[in-house]
Amino acid sequence: MILLAESKADTVHMTRYAVTGGAGFIGSNIVGDLVERGQEVIVIDDLSSGHMVNLEPYPEVTVKNASILDEDALDSAFDGVDTVFHLAASVGNKRSIDNPALDSKINVIGTINVLEACRKAGVRKIVTSSSAGIFGELHQIPISEDHPVEPDSPYGVSKLAAEKLCLAYAKLYDIEAIALRYFNVFGPNQRFDAYGNVIPIFVFKMLGGEPITIFGDGEQTRDFISVVDVVQANIKASETKCLSGAFNIASGTRITINDLVARLSELVPGHHKVSYGSERPGDVRDSLADIAAARDAFGFEPSVTMADGLTDYVRWAMDEANRV
Repeated sequence: MILLAESKADTVHMTRYAVTGGAGFIGSNIVGDLVERGQEVIVIDDLSSGHMVNLEPYPEVTVKNASILDEDALDSAFDGVDTVFHLAASVGNKRSIDNPALDSKINVIGTINVLEACRKAGVRKIVTSSSAGIFGELHQIPISEDHPVEPDSPYGVSKLAAEKLCLAYAKLYDIEAIALRYFNVFGPNQRFDAYGNVIPIFVFKMLGGEPITIFGDGEQTRDFISVVDVVQANIKASETKCLSGAFNIASGTRITINDLVARLSELVPGHHKVSYGSERPGDVRDSLADIAAARDAFGFEPSVTMADGLTDYVRWAMDEANRV
């Protein structure tokens, strides 16, 4: 029997969601999607890397300015919550190399605190944001979920520990846990900083008329995915019942960094000076994900092309640069 789709207004069922790191790049995009679906959302974010401006369009969202290292704050925030999206983290290889103790404290101890709060509150499901950084240097591509995990940085180690903790809790307690292993995510609300992703670094430097540096020969490849598709992966994973596990979230395609720069140069006005530097420790040479498992398990299907995603991001970045 085929059921005809009803209007959103007729089908909305109010559920309480918590988003750790909800003022950040990916977290705020998830918050926006949940609000559009008519859901109740509470954000836990200490604003160490998140930005309240990301949440300004959603005044109905409750924001708790607190760290995931604050156990009491988590216990209070998770009361009555059905699903937790856990995105709060110390992010990036370079940051973890610069300060490995802080990286582990936030990503490992912080995740334990989140899981304990989930257990005590009776949360049904946790969807945690993991990373392709857990794999380390690749033995073969495309990368499936059973590829050896040999992380090359403290960040990769801490994210692997965090996802393993979530999956262990799913075995021990009455909670479902899904770890989403993001590859190179980009899109609106992703700002430039010294530890950021390559796309915001390049775009904001180009907009500011600054030279950009490619580390290595630029022929290394990356599997970039739009945050729009990452949001849908989170939502679909949260809605799929009786499912726990770890899944790659990526586009299933790849481009070189040189190609990326060429595409951005066409989108950002001006003459852009490009130089090349030494390869950075902890960076992998090539990256390409096998996303069949996520497709089969919860219907994940990337829909945003690289061209469209870059166009949307550059448009947002221009607006952001003018706003600042």
